[in-house]
Amino acid sequence: MARYCPLFSSSSGNSTYLATASGGVLVDVGVSSKRLHHALAERQIDADSIRAIFLTHEHTDHVSGLRVFLKQHPVPVYATRGTLEALAQKELLPAGTQTVVADSPHAIAGMEITAFATPHDSTESCGYRVTFPDERVAVIATDIGCVTDTVQTALKGADLVHIESNHDVRMLECGPYPYSLKQRILADTGHLSNDRCDALLPTLLASGTTRFVLAHLSRDNNTPLLAHAGAKAAFEAIGAREHSDYLLAVAEPESTMPIVWF
Repeated sequence: MARYCPLFSSSSGNSTYLATASGGVLVDVGVSSKRLHHALAERQIDADSIRAIFLTHEHTDHVSGLRVFLKQHPVPVYATRGTLEALAQKELLPAGTQTVVADSPHAIAGMEITAFATPHDSTESCGYRVTFPDERVAVIATDIGCVTDTVQTALKGADLVHIESNHDVRMLECGPYPYSLKQRILADTGHLSNDRCDALLPTLLASGTTRFVLAHLSRDNNTPLLAHAGAKAAFEAIGAREHSDYLLAVAEPESTMPIVWF
């Protein structure tokens, strides 16, 4: 069966676990190796069962624990060519690390993992569409300033979607961030707002998605309650009922969510 768990999810650090009975992968390592090992152990996941790391981009909240984790577990690192080059320039890859350009589908532990381009102000960011042996599909799509045709195509028909719902626009505009940072977050290469996420959700439900996890929430410009309420309202507007037509969760910064089997 397909296994999924958001271990960490916020502007302070991100890492998501995806697995089959044969082993697992991590998408991003944006917290310390110590914290990541603790999160895995809490869920009785052996860190040695991790077969590879897939990176969305090189920003600190997605790679801060990478170098130390790789020294302890020297697994291959998959990312776009631009991200791998950025990591090499920052010396975040230990000597001898096997790197693979994620420009085509890759088979790991029975999963087929395919990268897709995302609009973000990094060197060459991406999300991942993961197809499991039983044809179940999960998609990781965060750090997307807007929903491009490429992103929407990657999300379409997935059983489970891990989708960014980063900020409440009003909280951000009225908050303490400097103007330049607010503009960066609001840009089409910034982060997806609750409103933009909510507008997408009914379309995904119509395409067959039934599990939604709202992710990468800002600690300063959002709350789990706001994100959940907005998404639920979007579904209610088309007559969809939570727990009947769909399941909706919010990934916490340091998640207590158990492994989801689907």
